[in-house]
Amino acid sequence: MPKDHLNTVFKGALILSISSLVAKILSAVYRIPLQNMVGNTGFYVYQQIYPLYGIGMTFALNGFPNFISKLVAEQPDETSKSLIARRAFHILSGLSLVVFFGLQLGATWIAAHMGDVNLAPIISAVAWMFVFMPWLATGRGYYQGKFLMGPTAVSQLIEQVVRVAIIIMAAYFSVRLGWDNYRMGTWAMSSAPLAAICSSLIFTAFGLRYLLAPAPAPAPTHPLPSYRKLTKRFVIEGGTLCLVAAVVILLQLVDSFTVMRGLVHQGQLPEVAKALKGVYDRGQPLVQLGLVVATAFSATLLPALTDALAKRQPIEFKRQTQAMVHVSLALSMAATVGLVALMPQINRLLFGSLEGTTALRIYIISILFAALITTYTSVLQSLNEYTAMIIGIIAGLATKVLANYIFVVHYGINGASAVTVLSLAVMFAVMWLGSPEDLQQVLLESGYLIKLLALSAVMGIVVILSCHQITALVGPILANTRGIAGIITVIGVLIGVLVFVAGAVYARLFTIREWLVLPYGKRLIKAVAKGKEHHS
Repeated sequence: MPKDHLNTVFKGALILSISSLVAKILSAVYRIPLQNMVGNTGFYVYQQIYPLYGIGMTFALNGFPNFISKLVAEQPDETSKSLIARRAFHILSGLSLVVFFGLQLGATWIAAHMGDVNLAPIISAVAWMFVFMPWLATGRGYYQGKFLMGPTAVSQLIEQVVRVAIIIMAAYFSVRLGWDNYRMGTWAMSSAPLAAICSSLIFTAFGLRYLLAPAPAPAPTHPLPSYRKLTKRFVIEGGTLCLVAAVVILLQLVDSFTVMRGLVHQGQLPEVAKALKGVYDRGQPLVQLGLVVATAFSATLLPALTDALAKRQPIEFKRQTQAMVHVSLALSMAATVGLVALMPQINRLLFGSLEGTTALRIYIISILFAALITTYTSVLQSLNEYTAMIIGIIAGLATKVLANYIFVVHYGINGASAVTVLSLAVMFAVMWLGSPEDLQQVLLESGYLIKLLALSAVMGIVVILSCHQITALVGPILANTRGIAGIITVIGVLIGVLVFVAGAVYARLFTIREWLVLPYGKRLIKAVAKGKEHHS
């Protein structure tokens, strides 16, 4: 690959990574004010249907665009690129219409199996988003296939900003005008098709020229794959990419069908069960934020990983892989232990109560396994190793489907949290065991895992003891207010960061390459080097 072209690819990847990071933060953060405005039951109504939106947007944003970009990049000339995009659009249009009519006609049936028939209008509202999925996915995939990431990045940001604005407005008017929770939920989920329309406008010129206009001339230089072969590739390759991108959301979809019904079967009144499901759903934005922190910095190594693979440099590829896995694991472990230690204060600060603290502490452990799954799938995809990923995801989803309802009936929302963690652990274990030996050894070599576990345990204990000490100083009444909970949280985070960083330096947890990936890593290396010179 020529150097100029490689630089274009890296810049494009950076633009897309930044926009994706902003979109993920927006997607996680807005749910905190939403829960505060509409309460646990209102939050339950929104979160029950959210996985349907999440799966649709994952298909339109990640899964199918990535596959279509691969199809476009394979074509030798402009005519072939535009024609393959047109065929992809036709196939996706058929798929999206099937999903759209399935959701519209089956809304009542789906709502009934979720344990709440009042959810049917909200399912119908979100279904309209799938009408715009082919346009979005094809537009994004076409430009990504030509290494132009700008249109995808802009459409992604527009989609999130418009959707979040509509949801917060729906919550505001719900409180102001006294709407019931289901009316609020319908308006909030109407944000999905409206945001899809707005983000689709970015691809208007592309669509009118390549998707809706007559076939371009001249004829392609080589025959294109038939619709039959292309559809098969969509199902196998595109389906795998979608499955990988939607792992966490698919687990949430299982929760939508089992948690509410399981709580009612346990003996809870329906209204109490709805509120408890809303409390359980508090964990989702926290896990999402934790994953942003855990994967954002390791993702900066992906271009270097791709470059090493393209240049057939196995030693460099292994080094980059090791750095990526080590940074992701360390950040996810630190985020997990820190959030578990601070959960009572975080729960009080963000959601105004201590309800479900134990369930949230269990749920937070998902960050650790989800970050490892994200990192390993990135590496396995770059190696075109899909078998372990598919088997792992199927095994994890099967675990969730088979165990969730039973655990909820016996252990309530604590059981649902435990099964989510178990399912992700199963997914990762299968992926890890099925990955090449070199990739397996990355976690085990140089005593890295033992150092990290010991350091995380020390950090967690220090943070918990510090919080207890501050609580004892201010008294239980003041400590139970949101303001003091916020202060304790900030102090706890600062103490945790200082302990973790100091311990990582002392234990030589990271190599210089790994430190340089982290924010302020370069400054820290220089400071440590100066300190050694001073003492010598």
